[in-house]
Amino acid sequence: MTAPHTAPVPGPLSGLRVLDLATLFAGPLAATLLGDFGAEVIKVEHPRRPDPSRGHGPAKDGVGLWWKLLGRNKKNLTLDLSTPGGREVLLRLAADADVVVENFRPGTLEKWELGWDELSAANPRLVLARVTGFGQFGPYARRPGFGTLAEAMSGFAALTGEADGPPTLPPFGLADSIAALTTAYAVLAALRGREATGRGQVVDMAIIEPLLTVLGPQPLWYDQLGYVQPRTGNRSPNNAPRNTYRTADGRWVAVSASAQSVAERVLRLVGRPELAGEPWFATGAGRAAHADELDAAVGGWIARHERDEVIAVFEKAEAAVAPVQDIRDVMADEQYRALGSITEVPDDELGSVRMQNVLFRLSETPGAIRWAGRPHGADTDEVLTGLGLTADEIAGLRAAGAL
Repeated sequence: MTAPHTAPVPGPLSGLRVLDLATLFAGPLAATLLGDFGAEVIKVEHPRRPDPSRGHGPAKDGVGLWWKLLGRNKKNLTLDLSTPGGREVLLRLAADADVVVENFRPGTLEKWELGWDELSAANPRLVLARVTGFGQFGPYARRPGFGTLAEAMSGFAALTGEADGPPTLPPFGLADSIAALTTAYAVLAALRGREATGRGQVVDMAIIEPLLTVLGPQPLWYDQLGYVQPRTGNRSPNNAPRNTYRTADGRWVAVSASAQSVAERVLRLVGRPELAGEPWFATGAGRAAHADELDAAVGGWIARHERDEVIAVFEKAEAAVAPVQDIRDVMADEQYRALGSITEVPDDELGSVRMQNVLFRLSETPGAIRWAGRPHGADTDEVLTGLGLTADEIAGLRAAGAL
């Protein structure tokens, strides 16, 4: 049996307590990232409506696999926050916590008398991270918000896809994932601010904003030039060659030649050095304007060679290339193996599971996966006993529907 509550690896966030009240997906993933580096994370779920991620995607033996990733390093507590007993327990937990992460629609916590006024009164040093589709104010604030809407609104979908095709959404939670990374960063910034002021604060994270930021200088281009970047498929409007190319054995590689020197090496490699001498070749924009010609040269050469040979020749020439991999390839890739990017985690329900490792490596205070996602409410009694509640009090809360 896995021992899920052994002393954690002393990560840099050890000693922090995080209450994860959020669901689907940005808020919970932000809490996961904090837990990976040592924070004690207590996942609070509704007693009768668990986090929907437990039922998302494929399952094995009735156990949702997505939850094993999203719920890792979290203790699991059931609590109905809309009940008087649930409210009282959360305030007691918050009094000894550092961070609360929530993603209810604006006004929901306030309706339960668990808003910032009540939480900060219970603990003036608390950081409250509020993760919503559109933020805490503005005309869209109370709309239901999901990452898909952010991918559409931010400009991402308008940029993605072939020039003559429709705007394209990603097949995974891109906006949620970027918002999760940003939320974890925002929480750490707020905690650093607490060191200076002695007070906690509210993090207002709108999922529509981080993706807009990573799209780069789109607002600047439009503001200064009226330029709206079009859809260009796999091509870049800023450089070429940059595309995916099919090899002789029916596989695919990606080539990027953002740097002038790399572009020159690629053209020499494919036997078209004269193109590198053209005046237009000297700038990224010039090369992008001649992408058809460059793609024909590079793609034609690659189409005559098998993938492994393409990669070997490109690497020898110090030209940037990578295989287009699906998850089967990723799991076998020697570089990912060397980095330990996929790790095996013991699990009581499934024996063991392989999943992504912690997001980065620290030389002195590394993160660690201590356990995979636990069953719904598995740690309720333990957490409440640690809070000082007696067995009779816990039974009373359960009978009242608060647990």
